[in-house]
Amino acid sequence: MAIRVLIERKIPSENQPRLNSLLMKLRGKAMLAKGYISGETLRSLDDPSEYLVISTWNSLEDWKKWESDKDRQNMQKQIDQLLRTPSLHRVFVYD
Repeated sequence: MAIRVLIERKIPSENQPRLNSLLMKLRGKAMLAKGYISGETLRSLDDPSEYLVISTWNSLEDWKKWESDKDRQNMQKQIDQLLRTPSLHRVFVYD
């Protein structure tokens, strides 16, 4: 069953260029992961410091495997250092 993962991030404006670079690298790696379908990154019009990453996966198992991937975890640590608050991850299933 396909799922969608939403990741919310808040980042100071001075860190946005570095975040964008890391997110592009992360998506490039995700595209090679088993079960990855698609992904997009959005920035809030109301608050440009808020980012939303939406990715679609074939299954929760595929997402969990990617989430625990060592390369992904290392990149996530780099991203976390740039943020105002920790990333918020939520997983949704198609009804």
